[in-house]
Amino acid sequence: MRIGAHVPAHGGPIGAIDAARDLGADAVQIWASNPRQWATPAIEDQRAEEFRAAWRESRLGPLVIHTPYVVNVASPNPDFRRRSVDLAVATVAFAEEIGADGVVVHSGAGGAGTDPEEALAAGAASFVRIAGEAEESRVLIELMAGTAGAVASTFAEARALLDASGGHPRLGLCADTSHLFATGYALDTEVGVTECFAEVHELGLVRRLRLVHANDAAFGRGSHRDRHANIGRGEIGEPGFRAILHHPLVQRCAVVIETPGSTEERRRDVATLRRLAQ
Repeated sequence: MRIGAHVPAHGGPIGAIDAARDLGADAVQIWASNPRQWATPAIEDQRAEEFRAAWRESRLGPLVIHTPYVVNVASPNPDFRRRSVDLAVATVAFAEEIGADGVVVHSGAGGAGTDPEEALAAGAASFVRIAGEAEESRVLIELMAGTAGAVASTFAEARALLDASGGHPRLGLCADTSHLFATGYALDTEVGVTECFAEVHELGLVRRLRLVHANDAAFGRGSHRDRHANIGRGEIGEPGFRAILHHPLVQRCAVVIETPGSTEERRRDVATLRRLAQ
C-alpha cells in the first residue's frame, strides 16, 4: 500500500515531486489546471519528457490527476455536460502526456427534478467518451457523498454506472472515506468497515477499486455533507482509519489524503496513516 497526498504542482508537474517529498508522501495526486475554472491543461513535449524522467527517478507513485471541481459529467444541461466531458478528455490527454496512472472524475449529479435514470444514462455516456481517450492511464470514478442527485455514492450505484457504461475496461473506482461515511457507511467501526468492503466483493468491484481518498469527516455518519477533516480529528477517528488501512482491499490500493490545513498538519496526516497502517 502506497500512502500519499494531493499536492500543489507549482511551476508545473515537476514541482509535485518536491511537494510530495516534503509531506513524506509516496503516492501523489495533482491538479492539471485551475480546479475552479474551465482552463484546459497543457504541457510542452519537452517539459512532459523532463517530468517523465524525473518521476521515474523519484520512485514515487502512483500519480493521479483530479479533474477540476467544475466538471459535472451528468449535468442535465447539454452544453454544461459537453464542456465537462471536453475538459475531462483534455485532462486524460495531459495524463497520457506525462505518464500519469489515472484521472479522477466525480460520478456527477443530475439537477433538481432530473430523473435519476436520465442522470445515470448521461453520466454513463460521458464516462464512455472520457475512458475512450485513455490508452495507458485509467479513468477513476469518484463516489460522491450522498448529495442530492448524485449518480453514484454507494458501491451499488457504482456497479449500476459501470454496467450502464458497458463495463469499459479503462474505468476504475476511487472511494473517498469521508464521502462513504457521509453516505452512511459505518467506517467509524471495525464491523462497519468490514461490511462496507464486503459490498465491494459482492458486487464484483474488487478489480475496479484502485484509489482511496483518506479523509476524516467533519460531520456525522449519513449527513450527506461533504466536508473533510484531518485524520483522527473527525467523526471517523483513528480506530476507524486503523480498520480501513488494515482491510485487504484497501491494502491493494494507493491511499491519498485530501485533508485541510497547513503543510505541517498534512504532513502529520500522512504520518498518522503510516502509524495506523502498521
